[in-house]
Amino acid sequence: MPDAPSSRWSDLTRPGLDAAALQAALTRDSSLWRSVEVVAEVGSTNAALAAAAADGAPEGSVLVAEHQVSGRGRLDRVWTSPPRAGLTVSFLLRPDVPAARRGWLPLLTGVALAESVREVSGVLCSVKWPNDLLAADGRKLAGILAESTGAAVVVGTGLNVSTSADELPETGTSLSVVTGGTVDRAPVLLAFLRAVERRYRGWVEALGDPVLSGLARDYLAWSSTIGSTVAATLPDGSVLTGTARAVDWDGRLVVDTAEGTVELASGDVRHVRRA
Repeated sequence: MPDAPSSRWSDLTRPGLDAAALQAALTRDSSLWRSVEVVAEVGSTNAALAAAAADGAPEGSVLVAEHQVSGRGRLDRVWTSPPRAGLTVSFLLRPDVPAARRGWLPLLTGVALAESVREVSGVLCSVKWPNDLLAADGRKLAGILAESTGAAVVVGTGLNVSTSADELPETGTSLSVVTGGTVDRAPVLLAFLRAVERRYRGWVEALGDPVLSGLARDYLAWSSTIGSTVAATLPDGSVLTGTARAVDWDGRLVVDTAEGTVELASGDVRHVRRA
C-alpha cells in the first residue's frame, strides 16, 4: 500500500483529518485534552507517545496517525490498516488512582468507544474482554492496547472505519462494511475522546472504584464476554475453559472452571459460546 499522499482530498472516500479543526473542537471546552497532533505516518502511536511521556509530556496529549506501519496489539500481534482507512489514536493519561485499578483503563476505553460508535454511526457493538470491540456478528471492529510507562499510561486504539472487506482479515470488519455507507472519521474521533473524558473524570474522582464511578455497571451492559463460555490461552501456552462470570475490582476476568474459580489478569480469550 503506498504512503499517504500530501493532499488531504486526494482520495475523496478517505479524506485526511484536519488537525487544527480537531484541536479547536476538542480542547475548547475540555479540562483533560491538551493537544491533538495528526501525523501522516508513524511506526506506533503508542511507542511515540510513550517516548513523549518519558520526556514529560502532559496528561491529555493525543496522537493520531493517518498510517501506522508498526502497530501492535496485545501479545505483540500486528495491527495494520491502509492509510486514512481507520482511526489510529493514542492518548496519554496520568491517573491518580491505586496502581491495581489501572486494569480498568482499557475497559473504560472500550465502553467509551462502543458508546461513540453507536452515537455517530448507529452501529451497535459489544466489548470483548479485555480489549476488543466487536460487531453484532462477532467480527472485530477495533482493538485497544494500554501500556504503563512510569506514572503514565498510554492507551492506543485502532478502529476500522472505511476499510473494505478485501482489506480485512476474515475475523475483522469495519464501520463502512457494517453500515454499507461512508462514515466520517472526525466525528467518531471527537465523540470517542469526549466519552473517554467523561468516564475518566468520574473514574478518577472515585479513586478508580469501578462500582462507585458506575463503570462496572456500564461495562457489563456492553460486554459480550460476561456470561459466555470462553477458552483463554494463558501466557504459558495452557488453555483454560469455563464460564466468564464477572470482572473484579482490578479489571480481571473471573472465570468459573471445572477446577474452581480463576481470575485472569491477561490471556487471549476466545468466545466459545457467546452470551
